[in-house]
Amino acid sequence: MKNIIVFGASGDTGKYFIDYLKSNIDKDCFNIIAVGRKNVEWFTKNNIEYFQIDITNSENFKILPQKNVYAVVHLAGLMPARMKGYHPEQYIDINIKGTVNILEYCKSVNCDRILYTQSFGDIKDYGEEKLILTTDLERKFSFKTDHSVYVISKNAAVDIIETYHQMYGIKRFIFRLPTIYLWSKEDHYYVDGEIHKIGYRILIDNAMKGKDIEIWGNPNRLKDMVYVKDFCQMMFKALFVEKEKGYYNVGTGVGTSLENQIKGILKVFGNNKSKLIYKPEKTNAPQYIMDITPAIVDLNYAPKYNYITMLEDMKKEMELDRF
Repeated sequence: MKNIIVFGASGDTGKYFIDYLKSNIDKDCFNIIAVGRKNVEWFTKNNIEYFQIDITNSENFKILPQKNVYAVVHLAGLMPARMKGYHPEQYIDINIKGTVNILEYCKSVNCDRILYTQSFGDIKDYGEEKLILTTDLERKFSFKTDHSVYVISKNAAVDIIETYHQMYGIKRFIFRLPTIYLWSKEDHYYVDGEIHKIGYRILIDNAMKGKDIEIWGNPNRLKDMVYVKDFCQMMFKALFVEKEKGYYNVGTGVGTSLENQIKGILKVFGNNKSKLIYKPEKTNAPQYIMDITPAIVDLNYAPKYNYITMLEDMKKEMELDRF
């Protein structure tokens, strides 16, 4: 049995990926091992082997399997959305030091490949210059925000992974993530260290309550709306592709206008009581579409969910409350 080890499994995305692995993996050949920093009963209930470790402590890795490790999926990390206040040193400890420890583990157990999630923030400052974001864009981000050290730490982790790829032959597959949409009990995040409710969860709550909803700025601005289960599909395919490396934008390659985003939420979660109020004088929403050509060519990736089917599945997950 070959082991696939998923770091960061206790996060929302991690649990969805473990669930996807469990449903799609060849159980006669591969064993799934989840690793996280929280004590999560969900893994025990679903018969998933789980280790609780601190990736900044290299000694913790001794409790993990030391042989037959086929792949490591590195979803662990600290992001501004989960940081109360501002503690930039934690980005260095977790995102850089933690990644080095994971790579040293990969090297010591002769792991075939590592999958890692890169920050969308490394190209965020292309702003209004580009609608279609390709994988070959040079890094461009602000050095003046609370996100700066975070983005630098994620970029450094990507560079260190490349070093281990070239020095030790560990196959590497990097995924650049925009917002990944999913259903979770966690409906808040931090902005500049202060807690706020997630924007699309506010819209869903208002639709369910029949409240009027405002559309700010230009209603025709387009955004790539990618569902967590399509992200899981892309990563799953990278686990078994016959390539030495890959760099992929996570997305659908399709833009959904702000107006259609909100109308979709009203259609799936609403009760026909809400009215749309247009506020063109307000701030415009972000606009981007991810070029997914490399994932289509290398991985035979094809998004399963369009915007409406994504919302419908999110509603099912809300009702099932699996996670």
